[in-house]
Amino acid sequence: MTTRVFTKAPATAPLMLKAALPAIPVVGGLPGIRHDQGTVPDLVLERPGVATDPTHLETYNEVCGFPRSDVLPATYPHMAAFGLHMTLMTDTAFPFAPMGLVHLRNTIVQHRPIGITELLDVSVHAADLRPHPKGSLIDILTAVRVGDELVWEETMTLFSRHKGGSAETTTAPLAGLDAPDGVVHWKLGGDLGRRYGAVSGDRNPIHLHPLTARAFGFKSNIAHGMWTLARSLSAVQHKLPAAFANDVEFRKPILLPGTVVFGSRQTDDGLVLGVKGSRKPVTHLMGRVVTQS
Repeated sequence: MTTRVFTKAPATAPLMLKAALPAIPVVGGLPGIRHDQGTVPDLVLERPGVATDPTHLETYNEVCGFPRSDVLPATYPHMAAFGLHMTLMTDTAFPFAPMGLVHLRNTIVQHRPIGITELLDVSVHAADLRPHPKGSLIDILTAVRVGDELVWEETMTLFSRHKGGSAETTTAPLAGLDAPDGVVHWKLGGDLGRRYGAVSGDRNPIHLHPLTARAFGFKSNIAHGMWTLARSLSAVQHKLPAAFANDVEFRKPILLPGTVVFGSRQTDDGLVLGVKGSRKPVTHLMGRVVTQS
């Protein structure tokens, strides 16, 4: 594989513009980007020695509901990797235009809590291009190490809709599971996508304003899936073990502004959690936390 090393975080604003180009025929005279179809890019992106900015962490915790702590929230290493994710998805070797992708599933494995002063070595690559009944799936894998120790991993499963799909070759991790009912209501403001976009760098137009979201087929702007995941884990932060695996499915987008209901229940080996609509019985997020030995 070809390895590309970054000494600082890639700037996300130019990458978001680059990501939008395939959806816009001409932008300032620039054509859309042609992506290679049907292959996984032979590319690893690395960023060593990533330090946590305490001010950024404070803002992230405020937006996502995490308490102050001397360890990072389980979703926070995703922030350190996001620029690498965008760099990979906008590379011409990546098989799909990023603006048309749907973040369908996510898995995080926290091998141990990460101290806020620890330096992180972040590595990102794509894997497992495979069929889906309505198109294709591909994974983006992230590994975070402290020195030689693997402390955190993430698998982002992305869906590309196109003709010629077929049955999945593996069973989805949460197939057959239903989200638990809950009583905790979250009232989400119309500016949530802009607030999370500012702290995460993910300024996809579908999250920012009703007008920009409607251009991509949504009735209004929608909440980020990774915000919904972070907010869900923050709600059960006091129940999370030191080492765990978290699988989630993002089933229906959350239109903003709106109100959703969070629920969780204890299981023999961890937790099951979910986010549902407050008016209609739709599941927005289905998740499971399993304790790791």
